[in-house]
Amino acid sequence: DAVSASAGVSKKDTAAVIDSLLTAITDTVAKGDSVRFTGFGTFGSRKRAARTGHSPATGAAIGIPASVVPTFRAGRTFKDALKK
Repeated sequence: DAVSASAGVSKKDTAAVIDSLLTAITDTVAKGDSVRFTGFGTFGSRKRAARTGHSPATGAAIGIPASVVPTFRAGRTFKDALKK
């Protein structure tokens, strides 16, 4: 609602644009590339190594497989806005 009001466009058009943006970010990061919005931040991915964890119920050691996880690094402008 806030984006729609700020841009002066319909909620339907705003939702379509935001959905397209999120799909593009997801597809790009899934391919292994990063997406940078200057001043806001960078979306990317990194590999997480396999490791040993422990079951909270039994305390038994369990293997956690390697995976790829999404990351976000906030940009300077975004960080500075949070300090105010």
